Amino acid sequence: MKIVVFGPDKRVGVWAGDVVVDLAPLATDLLGLIEGGAGALADAAKMVEAATKVYPIAGVQLQAPHVPGARIACAGGNFADHAAAMAQRTGSAPTTTGIWGFWKVGRDAAGPGADVPYPARTHRLDYEGELAIVLGKPATDVKAADLKPYIWGVTLFADWSIRDQREAAAPLKFGMSKNFNGSFSVGPCIVVGENIDEANVHIETWVNAEQRQDYSTRDMIVSFGEYLEYLTTDFTLHPGDMITGGTAKGTAADSSPRLPDGKSSPERFLKPGDRIEIRSPAIGTLTTHIVAKP
Repeated sequence: MKIVVFGPDKRVGVWAGDVVVDLAPLATDLLGLIEGGAGALADAAKMVEAATKVYPIAGVQLQAPHVPGARIACAGGNFADHAAAMAQRTGSAPTTTGIWGFWKVGRDAAGPGADVPYPARTHRLDYEGELAIVLGKPATDVKAADLKPYIWGVTLFADWSIRDQREAAAPLKFGMSKNFNGSFSVGPCIVVGENIDEANVHIETWVNAEQRQDYSTRDMIVSFGEYLEYLTTDFTLHPGDMITGGTAKGTAADSSPRLPDGKSSPERFLKPGDRIEIRSPAIGTLTTHIVAKP
């Protein structure tokens, strides 16, 4: 099933063909459906079969299928080609050993078709198309081999990144190049119960109809299971929390030549007016529009 969040009041539904089936009163929000477990999904399937309350998908405003305030752990340097290309352009060693990453801390995600305002503190806004797993139950001290029962579903994730913010000179680092209003997008749906192998999902990123990324999650260096084991050691993740797998080569940062002053050439970076599509045959298309900050 393709679970969606839709409408101004963020109801939960199932995207079935050309309609959205409303899951009220089974679930009033996404977290309630996730916490309902297998029983709630079985009831949702029955509601899809009955299809008593449906809306044409063309007339539905899809929202981000994201639990507000849920924690999002993002993998860093998790594809060798991206890490190597980034290192080549910065003159550093590729960071492809060990587990590392960062958190996205926004309370709300940008959804399908949403506008993301261009941050005032950057001239180099980048895109990273990724896959994310959504957790379905509390996870503490989980072993990598036990990943599957914790995955509720999978979705597409856009990590918007500021590439020209220098944090090295600051006494404290808060990951602000990864966190700003609209710093991540999620959607268009969460695919559940379709036996998608999170370790073999095809993903493409397109900017203004130009393909920039084309890869599979089978090339991840560190698996989702290994990330879950690392993150949940003495720490609990909750239903609705997400782990992203990182991104492969093709970002603006890893494909732009360096200028004499050491900065990346700006042409491939995002600007207001750009349209970005992250696509996967298994999930759908997550579209985002970059707009000028009001």
